[in-house]
Amino acid sequence: MTASMTAFSRQEAVYDWGTISWEVRSVNQRYLEPNFRLPENFRELEFAFRDVLRKKINRGKLECQLRFQAVDKAATNLTINASNAQALANAIDTLGTWFKDLNPANPLDILKWPGILSDEGSDFELMKKAVVELFNQSVDELIQVRLREGAQLKDIIEQRLDAIDAIVVEVQAKLPTIIAAQKQNLLDKLDAAKVDLDPMRVEAEIVLLAQKADVAEELDRLATHTKEVRRQLQQNGPIGRRLDFLMQELNREANTLSSKSIVVETTQSAVELKVLIEQMREQIQNIE
Repeated sequence: MTASMTAFSRQEAVYDWGTISWEVRSVNQRYLEPNFRLPENFRELEFAFRDVLRKKINRGKLECQLRFQAVDKAATNLTINASNAQALANAIDTLGTWFKDLNPANPLDILKWPGILSDEGSDFELMKKAVVELFNQSVDELIQVRLREGAQLKDIIEQRLDAIDAIVVEVQAKLPTIIAAQKQNLLDKLDAAKVDLDPMRVEAEIVLLAQKADVAEELDRLATHTKEVRRQLQQNGPIGRRLDFLMQELNREANTLSSKSIVVETTQSAVELKVLIEQMREQIQNIE
């Protein structure tokens, strides 16, 4: 399914230990470029978050922000990790035997030491699991938004393809008449000038004029390219780069059609084609 690279998702969950929320924004980018804004407590999970994105998303610049609001709890829920505290006390005693002029340890400073004080009501491993699960939900929601946006982009592109196909059919139908009219126009000018020319020379000029006016090959390639664009729109996975290449090929044929034009009708058709192709190209910049 066609997926856009522009999307936004937000997920929030409330637990007895606090509230977490994710905001994930996505815009177009040539490659996958994730950026994270995380509370320091959850910084260690960034690699896990990046792994989630690599498995689910191929292209886009993503801004992922995690907010965490802890629940205020009474001090009675706080406990001291006895083994860690004893190990720290032993280390302080050892330092005291080495340095005789050490100041006594401040109890508040000891409590601030990592691993000494814990909250009985909070299980950090449980919190990390909840944060990762919520991130997965946020990414899944983002993907659904990208798919809905992609479906709209697909409709817009298919409308332009229909218009291009209609122009190709119209020019193809007019082409024999255009060539015949230009041939007759050349013969009328020669007759009006009363110039006696070698019939072989006249025939050569007519053939040259017909070759210049004949854009059947360009029209055939335009039709082929639009079919390929439609086929790509039905594919799974990232298709944006392929579509961008096809826009270049379509534009190349439209330019050739314009350069070979000998009548106003085909010039106008070439201009209309360029406008339609540019409109598609702008939309394709957002397709994954």
